Amino acid sequence: MKKYSIGVDFGTQSGRAVLVDVSNGEVISQAVKEYTHGVMDERLPDGTKLEHDWALQHPRDYIEVLETTIPEVLKLSGVNPENVIGLAIDFTACTVLPIDKNGQPLCFDEELKSNPHSWLKLWKHHAAQDEANKLNAIAAERGEDFLARYGGKISSEWMIPKIMQVLDESSDIYYKADRFMEATDWVTMQLTGVEARNSCTAGYKAIWHKQKGYPSKEFFKALDERLENVVEEKLSTDIHSLGGKAGELTKEMAERIGLLPGTAVGIANVDAHVSLPAVGVTEPGKMLMIMGTSTCDILLGTEEKMVPGMCGVVEDGVLPGFYGYESGQSCVGDHFEWFVKNCVPEKYFREAEQKGMNIHQYLTEKASKLKVGESGLLALDWWNGNRSCLVDVDLTGMMLGMTLLTKPEEIYRALIEATAFGKNKIIKTFEESGVAINELYACGGISKKNPMMMQIYADVTNKEIFIGASDQTPALGSAMFGAVAAGKENGGYDSIFDAAKVMGKVEEKTYKPIPENVEVYKKLYEEFELLHDYFGRGENDVMKRLKNIKKEQSQKTLEEEGKVLCLSH
Repeated sequence: MKKYSIGVDFGTQSGRAVLVDVSNGEVISQAVKEYTHGVMDERLPDGTKLEHDWALQHPRDYIEVLETTIPEVLKLSGVNPENVIGLAIDFTACTVLPIDKNGQPLCFDEELKSNPHSWLKLWKHHAAQDEANKLNAIAAERGEDFLARYGGKISSEWMIPKIMQVLDESSDIYYKADRFMEATDWVTMQLTGVEARNSCTAGYKAIWHKQKGYPSKEFFKALDERLENVVEEKLSTDIHSLGGKAGELTKEMAERIGLLPGTAVGIANVDAHVSLPAVGVTEPGKMLMIMGTSTCDILLGTEEKMVPGMCGVVEDGVLPGFYGYESGQSCVGDHFEWFVKNCVPEKYFREAEQKGMNIHQYLTEKASKLKVGESGLLALDWWNGNRSCLVDVDLTGMMLGMTLLTKPEEIYRALIEATAFGKNKIIKTFEESGVAINELYACGGISKKNPMMMQIYADVTNKEIFIGASDQTPALGSAMFGAVAAGKENGGYDSIFDAAKVMGKVEEKTYKPIPENVEVYKKLYEEFELLHDYFGRGENDVMKRLKNIKKEQSQKTLEEEGKVLCLSH
């Protein structure tokens, strides 16, 4: 009798589930559920207005994903729930929510739902930058050794700055919170009734180290006296390794999602990290790019090396027995979507429709006819800040070389090239720090849908690129960990390495560098590096000055709106 596992991938805009044949990694069925409330970056559900750089989500949306997608994949496949041996999930991170002693999000409380800090802060919530700056300055002043493990800076996207922001701006929420949890651990807790925090988010997002634990109480006290006991009071030191079993599906949740009580549930994971075994990568020297709204890079190593601007190096953070390295870019798919929504003329949409294409396909077709460097454009890919190697969310996008003859497809291609140049900067920084990158792997929607973009990446990096076979790589990876949680005796696997040999795959087609393109891109990359360092390393902080002016003027607008509202009452 065939056995199956389910993986659920919680992304930025939606969640998707896959039902996978454990014997070969084939995805039998899949289902997607868009979040009912999407990303809340302007207002809360009750109309409460949010400030700039906020990004929140509704925790109930995640439960809806489970209740909708899992019954659907069972229905589409015709698979009997008795033959589903395991389940595991992955999430965007760092995605943090405050919960009460019963495990319920504080935003579910009627008295707290109008307070933005009671809600779940999405990974791209950047409003904790002041707290991140403070943390980094104090850590550097004290000579804290953990900074080097995170490329020299802790990001505003991560857990401690987000907790600091809650304490600074809404201390009542901080004190009402029994604890703060990653969404991936919280959803797993809803499935099992057991809190089992994973080593991936703890290591990469909460400054936890397998050997040393969290930073000292003295450090947290230096940040704020009220934070001295934050680990004991608001977090957890009970951290579980990836590949383990979080628990078993409760009777209540089993009834809600159509599976059997007692089904094995794996330790939760992060979307990028869970993808590595899904493309069959279980050894060092191979970087995986998980390409979507943003891009996350995952790489294995046998030693703990310090790499400037990396997102982190964590022992057992990706696969047991290896050091896992992470880096990434905050804006990739979002980059192109912004351009299409705001800068493409109506004429192009009509022409795309006439050709039976969506606008991205049409722009790609036109852009692919351009020779390398033909547009005369060069861009910096910082429309949503820089995650690696500068770790600075206050940096902004830039386009250089435009004229009255510049066309939309030229800008579109330049934006794609900017993300490739940014990736090349990351790769070179790793290599210069003694971490080898011999091959590139890619997964995610973009890697499947845009051959031109993947060829540009191959040409810019001068490396062959392999593409993950599945169109739902993170969900497949989660299903693999679900099969490991079930164990070999139940039809699964004893280790993720065993599972990867059978279930992880890449496509036959690869992207090889085109020599003549490589040579031109080398020249363009040199110019990119000049701009990267000029605007990104403090020589000219014009981007930050402009952002401060914007913030000041926006605050005045908010104050004026408040006065008008008061007068109307």
